[in-house]
Amino acid sequence: MKTDKETEKLLLNDAEFDKLLKMRIEKEFNEELAANKEPIEVLQDIRKIPADKLFSKFAVFEIINKTSKTKSYINGIQAEGFLGADNLNRKKLLSGESSSFVSGENYIKFIKCNL
Repeated sequence: MKTDKETEKLLLNDAEFDKLLKMRIEKEFNEELAANKEPIEVLQDIRKIPADKLFSKFAVFEIINKTSKTKSYINGIQAEGFLGADNLNRKKLLSGESSSFVSGENYIKFIKCNL
């Protein structure tokens, strides 16, 4: 028997489900910021991110699979794993020259970083 949540997912179209998922992630992110006692600076400009923070748990990247057209969010550590031995894209990201790269069938884009 299906739960109410599963039924709700079936009734929503993909675009609405994506909006709902993004709103939920943003809400959780904002709650995490509010729960933290010390102020956190959130940067969305990759050129202003310190090199040691870009590929850390504090950075958020969006990953879009070109084949299945699905989106999800990963941290900087996971994004660095998608780079593998690709030092050219790594240097471009660290210098702020680029904010995205392609790995296989995935398009990966920098979203924000908490400092």
